[in-house]
Amino acid sequence: MKIAVIGQSLFGQEVYSHLKEEGHKVVGVFTVPDQDGKVDPLGLKAEQDGVPVFKFSRWRAKGQALPDVVAKYQALGAELNVLPFCSQFIPMEIISAPRHGSIIYHPSLLPRHRGASAINWTLIHGDKKGGFTIFWADDGLDTGDLLLQKECDIFPDDTVSTLYSRFLFPEGVKGMVQAVRLIAEGKAPRLPQPEEGATYEGIQKKETARINWEQPAEAIHNWIRGNDKVPGAWTEACGQKLTFFNSTLNTAGLVPEGEAVPIPGAHRPGVVTKAGLLLFGNDDKMLLVRNIQLEDGKMIPASQLFRGADSSALELTEEELVTAEAVRDAWKRILPRVPEVDDSTDFFKSGATSVDVVRLVEEVKELCDGLELENEDVYMATAFGDFIQLLVRKLRGDKESKCVIDYVEMAVNKLTLHMPHQLFIGGAFVDAEGSRTYETVSPTDGSVICQVALAQVSDVDKAVAAAKDAFEHGLWGKISARDRGRLLYRGLPSPSTRPDPTGT
Repeated sequence: MKIAVIGQSLFGQEVYSHLKEEGHKVVGVFTVPDQDGKVDPLGLKAEQDGVPVFKFSRWRAKGQALPDVVAKYQALGAELNVLPFCSQFIPMEIISAPRHGSIIYHPSLLPRHRGASAINWTLIHGDKKGGFTIFWADDGLDTGDLLLQKECDIFPDDTVSTLYSRFLFPEGVKGMVQAVRLIAEGKAPRLPQPEEGATYEGIQKKETARINWEQPAEAIHNWIRGNDKVPGAWTEACGQKLTFFNSTLNTAGLVPEGEAVPIPGAHRPGVVTKAGLLLFGNDDKMLLVRNIQLEDGKMIPASQLFRGADSSALELTEEELVTAEAVRDAWKRILPRVPEVDDSTDFFKSGATSVDVVRLVEEVKELCDGLELENEDVYMATAFGDFIQLLVRKLRGDKESKCVIDYVEMAVNKLTLHMPHQLFIGGAFVDAEGSRTYETVSPTDGSVICQVALAQVSDVDKAVAAAKDAFEHGLWGKISARDRGRLLYRGLPSPSTRPDPTGT
């Protein structure tokens, strides 16, 4: 089938590539104009394949389709338009031109959350189910007949990024390919969208993302995670605008003791703890924020809100200085309009976007022998000098970054043992859903040792999803068994010094 792809981003690129692998002929790609000299990934891939690429800044003027745009499109002879995450409004002259019409991907279960910020509102409303819809385009806003829908569970601490990465991106690409396959086979349904349950919410922007403190803790948490990372939920505090990220309702065992953070309009002042910033809803329940972005754009751990800047800068070795210069060159490639990258150069203030974060992480991986950075690392160190310090610390072993463990202490044979009692999911110790626990007993006398987290079905789902993601996308699935063993035993005492709780 002859297909025109109209869209952008890595999602559009993946859909395009899979359609070609299926044997379809992509007769043209329509994507957004270059930004700051950078080609959109979809356009870049199509250009490399020799497919005609069009970058119209607009498709219509004064409500009418531009004749030259329509003529260039019609010359391609497309039988179907595929619109993966298309951010532009396409005229009906284009939408209805192919004999099979046009299909669009939308990241919500339509008719719920029509509009451009569908993922945000799925989380803001606290939906328990999310997913995506592929529908037949019409002249309304996300109102066309349904072709295909797939749903997933929404985890309590999901953010826009985790939901997109875990389900909406990988399964969405598969869904687009499946939809085209159904059309090619003449089996694609056209199910009218119901109006019952239909919602439409506006685009989330920074000015509309201010936190309303007259809500329960769960609603505030949903607001913060629904705006993480873009545009960022914020409030006025400490004499500046603070933006909160990485929120959780899992505050079991946390005591609200620490330095108070007065927040205008909040039910109670926040509290800075070693785990992060505790906040309170008007129901007096707590939520925890782990990261804060200051008004100058710098991202810090929330536990360090009142700490001064870290003056213990690392002195780089000659080898590390060479690595730093190689990374500097990578920044120059990603930021072509920056004449010179120095220690104060800010990645995002220089024009970088979320796509550039992915590119930087990949460049660092190639330059640093497979070192796996998280996107979060880039947001935590946006200035080049800070980024190099973070990078070198990780190359040296990142010994300052420790996992927070809520140990149970127990005296055995004149030794004090420290035993984790929570679930270990996604690299962190967490309580079970609903803080469910059970008693673990000593086999010697039947006495209760401690309460241990009792995993629920949702906890198992999260653990499986985290393990799958780590294996398929992280370093774990790529390293040798020897290195895996070394990592598993890292930090444990040697057998000769390890305490024996049985006393044997």
